[in-house]
Amino acid sequence: MAWRIGLTGGLACGKSTIAAWMAEAGAHIIDADLLAREIVGPGTPALAAIAAHFGPQMLNPQGILDRAALRQRVFADTQARAWLEALLHPPIRAAMIAQSARIAAAHPDAIIVWVVPLLVEGGYGALVDQVVVVDCPPEQQIARVKARSDWSDAQIRAVLAAQCDRATRLAAADVVIDNSGAPAAARRQLREFLATPHPDSGPNP
Repeated sequence: MAWRIGLTGGLACGKSTIAAWMAEAGAHIIDADLLAREIVGPGTPALAAIAAHFGPQMLNPQGILDRAALRQRVFADTQARAWLEALLHPPIRAAMIAQSARIAAAHPDAIIVWVVPLLVEGGYGALVDQVVVVDCPPEQQIARVKARSDWSDAQIRAVLAAQCDRATRLAAADVVIDNSGAPAAARRQLREFLATPHPDSGPNP
């Protein structure tokens, strides 16, 4: 039976790296961020709803979502963020469930990985067999974001504040991959996890 894993972690903890390694090991990756980009693509109902709710300044001259403007808007306003999450999470969940079903039908023994930054906050844990949290200390998160982007300290703090705290995320984990050290150490932890017998799948959709 297919093994459905929920992969999450805080900002810049290394979810994408771990997901790429899981794909190398043969897992099927379903990325919530990629699905969200499709859901708010040009001409979609979700994009029209965003422009109507937040204003046309959320779109660039080509009618494409200005993700930086939207990020600045929602991370500065908890009500705005809650509205956006209520708009996007239901179709993201529905798409992930549908994709998982198609993969499982074609590959009954597949490893299916849901990569969801807000997995704990969005209640996705009940839809997977195991939750894997990629973890590193907050000061390392901040350093990594600064090294790879031009975000201000205020932007970084706002994104971190919008995510659940580290203790809550770790408490929701079935497995924790410590990504605070060398990549080889995280790879070893992942190999050990994938080599363990996976739990019998429950009544997930």
